Amino acid sequence: MELLSRSSWGSMVSPRQRLRTTLLCLVALLVAGCGTGAGGEGRTPTSGSEPSSTGPPAIEFTPKSGASSASPVGDIGARAKNATFTEVVMTNAAGEKVESSLEDNGRGWSVQEPLGYGKTYEVVAKATGANGEKLTERSRFTTLTPENLTYVSMNPLDGQTVGVGQPLAFYFSEDAPAPVKERAEKALDISTDPKVDGEFYWFDDREVHWRPKEYWEPGTEITVDVNVYGKNLGNGVYGESDRHATVKIGDEVILRADAASHRMKVTVNGELKRTIPVSLGRPSYPSHNGTHVVMRKHDTYMMDSTTYGLGLDEGGYRTEVEWAVRISNGGEFLHAAPWSVGDQGERNVSHGCINMSTADAKWVYDLLKKGDVVEVTNSKGGELASWDGFGDWQVPWSEWTSGNS
Repeated sequence: MELLSRSSWGSMVSPRQRLRTTLLCLVALLVAGCGTGAGGEGRTPTSGSEPSSTGPPAIEFTPKSGASSASPVGDIGARAKNATFTEVVMTNAAGEKVESSLEDNGRGWSVQEPLGYGKTYEVVAKATGANGEKLTERSRFTTLTPENLTYVSMNPLDGQTVGVGQPLAFYFSEDAPAPVKERAEKALDISTDPKVDGEFYWFDDREVHWRPKEYWEPGTEITVDVNVYGKNLGNGVYGESDRHATVKIGDEVILRADAASHRMKVTVNGELKRTIPVSLGRPSYPSHNGTHVVMRKHDTYMMDSTTYGLGLDEGGYRTEVEWAVRISNGGEFLHAAPWSVGDQGERNVSHGCINMSTADAKWVYDLLKKGDVVEVTNSKGGELASWDGFGDWQVPWSEWTSGNS
């Protein structure tokens, strides 16, 4: 049989077949990288390769030079483009260096400390380009000046050990407008070990508390960070300074005072330690029912009825007492009352306080710490107000979590 020549074969193939063959070849070439050669320009760089630098060396500052309202805690730094930093120095108006550091193999630089409000800073950056070019750039900018500053007070304080009833309370100062509540909450960072779920509750526009659903577990460690500095809290308000506190929950100490039995049971970590005869508020000045939280202690304290409107000529008093433990802002204390020992355990004769003998009052005083719990029941008085002292536990959890912000 006669072999066909290349030209003869071409003449025998139809145009449609030639088109199909051409397309298949093109596909094969594309898949194999044809037309570029092995390792040619059309090949995608491998994941470990780095694209070559193009263009002249440059330095980009954040914020840009000339900025007049930069955040003192914002993104403050610089990037070297097609170059590597050799030195970057920031100084304040007094010529003092600001703490900073190089990063990303000398291609980046950032500030490592908060800046001041309304302050001007200068940055001098030196870099070397890919081809050895020397580059020096300067930048000057000014941070924002807040219209209003607020200081955040807090309770408890750093290093304190408190009782299982202690809420975390934050107070935004009166010398500035109230913050936007949602922004304020985001600036208050609370973490616990072990993990505890809790919620914020606002008692007014400046006072917010945080607590769990039930009393804290003894031994819980709480870390609080008030991150308000440089933060826009709304209404033209910025934080004056950050705060930090590490707090520990101590032993569970709960006192349960029954106005009907005139007895107070004292338990520590669930174990009954003592039952004490007491006298609570008389019918005309009854104690408040509900969960009170220890606020502070005084080895001696002047009880003065005129501070809550009861004059001396109206049956009031001004008497110094020993071993006084405040449990409300309304004037309720536990304290020694040697003059009512005969009534203690029998009847209620006080002006709302919980009276004990001097020996029992001293024992209770030594036992208690801030945040311990005093539960009062069966008094003829009303319920303790949630805003009176730390009456937080008087707010039902469903109401607390629904929020009032």
